[in-house]
Amino acid sequence: MTADSVSVMHGVLQVLQSVEHELLLFAVFFFVIGTIDEFAIDLTWIWLRLTGKAKSKPVPQGLAFEPLQGKAAVLIPAWCEAEVIGPTIVHMLKAWRQRDFTIYVGCYRNDADTIDAAMTAAGNDPRVRLVIHGRDGPTTKADCLNRLYLALGQDEARRRFKYRSVVLHDAEDMVHPAALAAIDRALDAVDFVQLPVRPEPQGRSRWIAGHYSDEFCEAHAKALVVRDALNAGIPAAGVGCGFDREALARLAILRQSEGETGPFAAQCLTEDYELGLLLSREGRGSSFLRLRDAHGDLVATRSFFPAQLGEAVKQKTRWMHGIALQGWERLGWFGRPVDIWMALRDRRGPLTSMVLAAAYLLLVLELILMLGRWAGYPVGTPVSPELQVLMTITLFGLVWRAMFRIGFTTAEYGWAEGARALFRIPVANIIAIMAGRRALYAYIKGLFGEAVIWEKTTHSQHPATAPRKGVRA
Repeated sequence: MTADSVSVMHGVLQVLQSVEHELLLFAVFFFVIGTIDEFAIDLTWIWLRLTGKAKSKPVPQGLAFEPLQGKAAVLIPAWCEAEVIGPTIVHMLKAWRQRDFTIYVGCYRNDADTIDAAMTAAGNDPRVRLVIHGRDGPTTKADCLNRLYLALGQDEARRRFKYRSVVLHDAEDMVHPAALAAIDRALDAVDFVQLPVRPEPQGRSRWIAGHYSDEFCEAHAKALVVRDALNAGIPAAGVGCGFDREALARLAILRQSEGETGPFAAQCLTEDYELGLLLSREGRGSSFLRLRDAHGDLVATRSFFPAQLGEAVKQKTRWMHGIALQGWERLGWFGRPVDIWMALRDRRGPLTSMVLAAAYLLLVLELILMLGRWAGYPVGTPVSPELQVLMTITLFGLVWRAMFRIGFTTAEYGWAEGARALFRIPVANIIAIMAGRRALYAYIKGLFGEAVIWEKTTHSQHPATAPRKGVRA
């Protein structure tokens, strides 16, 4: 190489070194903030565990067969769900032995396949009510739910009775036999109750679908347990959640001033999250309920989550867009310090995706600089003692987080899945980075007037019709 080319190469490496240093400052600062945040949650959970307050409670004997204290309405919005809506209805009718509930299935007039599948599964069972939306789909999930809420109210007026509770589920859900009775009993004390969600392992997608198992397992065995113990607002997951009928009616009246036709915000991509927080702050509050039956199985909603990268990114985009960006805009910042803390945790998704992107870019830059040093170019910037401390805390935080992720996944799914959880962390990070970019882009388009649509994920298999895997050891 000529002297000029050597000089140019050295200059390029120096610029990359400066970029690496700035990115390192940015990344480790926010990693440390995140480590402190997670450490506070973890220590609280450890204290709750040691005092017995974080342990799952046993299902009361005979609860699954216990009559409901009042009629329950189960709302299931469905768009292009012909593959799974039938098994969901059949299993739900079989699993829940009570008679005092009605399943409202919301379909669209331009989705004949889903309508046919729902009608076939329902048969002549009076507990199933098929509601056809008067608009072409997809609109939004909240809009479909509002149509079901309208049908619910019409039934009450026509038959002169009132539902006691409203339960939300998705078209691909597999319910636990004790779930409906557990929700019914818990609503004696609160206006909203949430049961855990348990993604089912999929042999054909150990890494993409598997990362949902890791995230939901830790979130619904630790983070929501802590929120409940601290009396912070509980976000609804949209499945396995029950609401007091009168509380929903009050919220529907308030929504009228916003031009809504029901309690669900039609322009919100995560109407369930928003609904849970609103009801947590008002009336009798909320509760997160963890129960295990006599076989050790969690009383939870089971389902297969996206198995393909594109579908997973699309789903995470919707969550990030609705919770972090629309949540900031629609719900603002108010409440007790603990509520603001939890809102910060909920809305950190876009920032986390940028920090993760910076961290992976740092790995690429360091590899280039290492090759430069190996080739004899004197590049390198001394690391200050303060930055060394931040890097040490970051490393500790990464190890600590990995240990907790492995521990929670192992406790629920067994050692094989627990071991995979460690190697699924980069997969989850990549999905978060891709979803963060798409969420920001979608939100900006929304600011310029683009309509919000139901960008739902595709489901082709139901856990009730698949071999049972991933049962807790």
